[in-house]
Amino acid sequence: MIDPFIFSKALEALANLQEDYYNLCMEKHRKINHFILRILQEVDEEIKKGVEKGITVNIAGNNRLIPVERVTGEDFWILSKLLKNHPCISGLDVRYNLLSDVGAYYAAKLLQKQLYLIYLNLMFNDIGPDGGELIAKALRKNTTLKYLRMTGNKIENKGGMFFATMLQINSSLEKLDLGDCDLGMQSVIAFATVLTQNQAIKGMNLNRPILYGEQEESTIHLSHMLKENHFLVELHLCKHDIKNSGLQQLCDALYLNSSLRYLDVSCNKITHDGMVYLADVLKCNTTLEVIDLSFNRIENAGANYLSETLTSYNRSLKALSVVSNNIEGEGLVALSKSMKTNPTFSNIYIWGNKFDEATCVAYSDLIKMSYLKPDNTDVEPFVVDGRVYLAELSNGLKKHYYWTPTYGEAYGHSSNAGFALVPVGQHL
Repeated sequence: MIDPFIFSKALEALANLQEDYYNLCMEKHRKINHFILRILQEVDEEIKKGVEKGITVNIAGNNRLIPVERVTGEDFWILSKLLKNHPCISGLDVRYNLLSDVGAYYAAKLLQKQLYLIYLNLMFNDIGPDGGELIAKALRKNTTLKYLRMTGNKIENKGGMFFATMLQINSSLEKLDLGDCDLGMQSVIAFATVLTQNQAIKGMNLNRPILYGEQEESTIHLSHMLKENHFLVELHLCKHDIKNSGLQQLCDALYLNSSLRYLDVSCNKITHDGMVYLADVLKCNTTLEVIDLSFNRIENAGANYLSETLTSYNRSLKALSVVSNNIEGEGLVALSKSMKTNPTFSNIYIWGNKFDEATCVAYSDLIKMSYLKPDNTDVEPFVVDGRVYLAELSNGLKKHYYWTPTYGEAYGHSSNAGFALVPVGQHL
């Protein structure tokens, strides 16, 4: 908790961030990044209006509304020197820039010296294994950071192993995103092993590792972890080549797990046979609230298995995504019927399947009769020549995971329902 006196004094200092940045660039003989200058001016104006909590400085390189000069590692050096003296800055978002391992070195220094930072987003910054090592080692001694996003930085197996080792020591980090980081089998197994003991991590993203072989060894280790870990709330295993046998292993673990609320197994190789195991575990599991099955192939049979469980047994699941699962009218209508009898089941996402007229009418009726709120699904009915059709809406469990909209709310519940229903940290 920040002392009110220190906070008020820091606010006075914060209001000169733009000027301090300019002076620091002159002192160090560095080129001024006008994008950073503009963002710091906006932060200064926000501070002058008065703030009651920590500020997140957003210097995202994919901002399309203003001219962007991407932040380099040397730019980040100046920025880190500026921010380390400001205890009121609690978040820093520098996604989609050009930090590289040079910027990772200064990010590691910042984590050692800026003791008020709770959120750091470094996604897609061309950070490699060496940069990952530096950041992971800095986090061994850091006790304040709650959420780190390393998404899309190719830290590979080497960097992943350093992060796994870090989790044996760090007891304050609550959410870690290492999706699309080219992790190898060794590091995924290392994370599974470490998470059997770590009690701090609430959210973990291990999307799209580079795995070889058909034995699903990593899934077996992750399943064992879920049997032992009773603190993890959110787990993302997208693009893990999980097949029905792997899903069976995960479901066996979910009989014993009492903490996991959000399971993402999208973009895998799961078919209708795998839904037998998931439907069975959902009959007795009372903690799972969000399941993402997008881009698998569960078809009508799989949808029917889930529908039966959601209609007659389960009363804890709130959201289900079956986007692009080769489901036809029969399965989609069955899922719509379960929404009428299950008051807890509030969100369903079905775009990318095979809609017939019965499907369109069924979901139109759900919305008309208020069983399904328009913000809680990704389809919207419309009528042409007396026939009902469904159009796509930009709603989903994690629409803004990789990007944020040019206009409108970036963190709106309708587009990011998974994170809204199961909030782990204040950022996506």
